[in-house]
Amino acid sequence: MQKLLKGLVQKNSTKIVLVVLDGLGGLPLNGKTELEAANTPNLDALARAGACGLHVPVAYGITPGSGPGHLSLFGYDPVEFQIGRGILEALGLGMEVKKTDICLRCNYATLENGVIKDRRAGRIPTELSRIITEKLSSEITRIDDAEILFAPGMEHRFAVIFRFPEPLTPAADAVNDTDPQKEGEAPLAPVASSPSAGRVAKVAEKFVTEVSAALKKEKQANYILLRGFSVMPHLPSFDEAYGLNAAAIATYPMYGGLAKLVGMSTPHVPGGVQDEIDFLKANYDSHDFFFLHVKKVDSYGEDGNFTEKCKRIEEFDALLSQILSLNPDVLMVTGDHSTPAILKGHSWHPVPVLIKSPYVLGGLCAGFSERECTKGELGIFPTVNLMPLALANAGRLKKFGA
Repeated sequence: MQKLLKGLVQKNSTKIVLVVLDGLGGLPLNGKTELEAANTPNLDALARAGACGLHVPVAYGITPGSGPGHLSLFGYDPVEFQIGRGILEALGLGMEVKKTDICLRCNYATLENGVIKDRRAGRIPTELSRIITEKLSSEITRIDDAEILFAPGMEHRFAVIFRFPEPLTPAADAVNDTDPQKEGEAPLAPVASSPSAGRVAKVAEKFVTEVSAALKKEKQANYILLRGFSVMPHLPSFDEAYGLNAAAIATYPMYGGLAKLVGMSTPHVPGGVQDEIDFLKANYDSHDFFFLHVKKVDSYGEDGNFTEKCKRIEEFDALLSQILSLNPDVLMVTGDHSTPAILKGHSWHPVPVLIKSPYVLGGLCAGFSERECTKGELGIFPTVNLMPLALANAGRLKKFGA
């Protein structure tokens, strides 16, 4: 898609705002999805006036991770650009990443009798997670010939870098996650799937052993799960691809890391959704594209908490008027993937999306939900097509051909 857009992009003074309610899509419980059960008068009004549809982040039937889901939203083919979660977490936490590095996203977890009782250690408080991570950082500094670097994250998350003495060879990050993605199972062993990843897998195995010994007295965070072994990739920047001066407003490090990877400005924005919107308002004149990320919709979906997921959607709906008061030329509201509470995880289901712009048909949907969006003018389309739609509605694409 970016190749097609090259030569068509033109700059102007328009503003584009992309709001991502992480894990927005859902499935019915007692007849209604989370979006249908939530009280969302502002989103419903936008859907009635705007263009609606559903998008498919990777391909039909494929359940996307957060990285591929967001890459697609940003117009990057997630199959062509396969980015490990580790690099996103490391960059988002401000770690310097070199060509000698393997990056990992880690979860504190609760292990009981060799079986995972909780993959997220009860979502321990961020401050406790920071204390534990700093303890590990002081005790584990080197394994074999790799320097070990830590960065504390939010709640149960943290990042680790294995820094080797020389640049890594291709496929050095080809090591599986140790997270089996469900409770009640034993952790997986790190296994290399390429010859060059063998030394990385050995360091990872020793790393888990040493960390487990250091955490044995912890009640909840007594184990770690390794995810997203990755090296630093190269992607065309947002400015190169779209001529946009873009800013990411995201409180969770991984999403800031992804935005940084595509060249967005990534200021530190602590707090909740209101703090994110306050930052948007205060910096609205400084950029022409804003990515605003709302995390907790996904978190409660993953926890299987249908009611709380609805409440987080309602919380955003109540704040939406503050974004509308800025009168962006194009406003898009969507998710990076679906996270139905009844599945307690990401799913393959298409994601609802609405676009507010002066140049849409509108009037086709009664509200904003999965079922109503099937009636919208956008239909069901690949997620990578969302950025071209945003650019077109902002008058930022020239005509193709004579």
